[in-house]
Amino acid sequence: MNTRAFTLALVIAGIAVFMVYTYIEDQKSALISRYGTEVSVVIAKRDIKELELLDDTKVSIKTFPKNFASPGSFSTIKGIENTMATVPIMKGEQVTKPRVTYPGAKTGLSRQVSIGKRAVAIQITERQAVSKLIKPGDRVDILAPIDISNGRKDMQKTNTILQDVLVLSTGKSMTNAIPIYGVKTPKAIRKMNAQVYEKYDTVTLELTPYEAQKLIFLLVYSGSRPWLALRNNNDKKIVRIKSTDIFDVIGEEGRAEAKKYFDSQNKRRGE
Repeated sequence: MNTRAFTLALVIAGIAVFMVYTYIEDQKSALISRYGTEVSVVIAKRDIKELELLDDTKVSIKTFPKNFASPGSFSTIKGIENTMATVPIMKGEQVTKPRVTYPGAKTGLSRQVSIGKRAVAIQITERQAVSKLIKPGDRVDILAPIDISNGRKDMQKTNTILQDVLVLSTGKSMTNAIPIYGVKTPKAIRKMNAQVYEKYDTVTLELTPYEAQKLIFLLVYSGSRPWLALRNNNDKKIVRIKSTDIFDVIGEEGRAEAKKYFDSQNKRRGE
């Protein structure tokens, strides 16, 4: 083996490695000088909806040259704890301070009420609210029994009062599950990503001002609570639905007989 040749090759290789290293360091220095040193930045791991709580299942840390970091970006996941998105954040985007907030006066239910609409709460039972399987964000029709005859069964009717109404909240559970400040989402629920049904006795609906008046009138003067019929969220069709009375239930064959019976009863009472 030629020792001198081997030694010369090692020297040349060392010089080459040194030159490559020097070149890389020079380029790195040039990049740092131009774009800044690398910093940690919090980015979205998936699309995040408006008013959605942020936690470590939805964001991650990535390094960027300082000049590529957006103003107001977060450097740690701890920095976004107990915050919620004020606007939609797409996967891969940086999470910045102007795009998140802490729950407060402007992050409650009022923020979710559409401009020109009103939020009205009604009391319900399991029978009236589809076994209480209705959840925030669902859409419902509102049905109600109407009695304008002081007990005359032949004049009692059931009407569909309103259609395609947005459910803003069930009890105190609101759309997008806005958290209370200082309360973290349990990890078990985060991992399951499952719908959690909570106990509630009221449902808050989004209505126009006139619809709100109709519903309040119904609640105060009808003597009975309305029923909620759950719709498919993609079904926006408003249909004409006529009133239902006892004659619709018993059919045409019994209409004349039933009317004769009611007339005789009313005559006996002196009506």
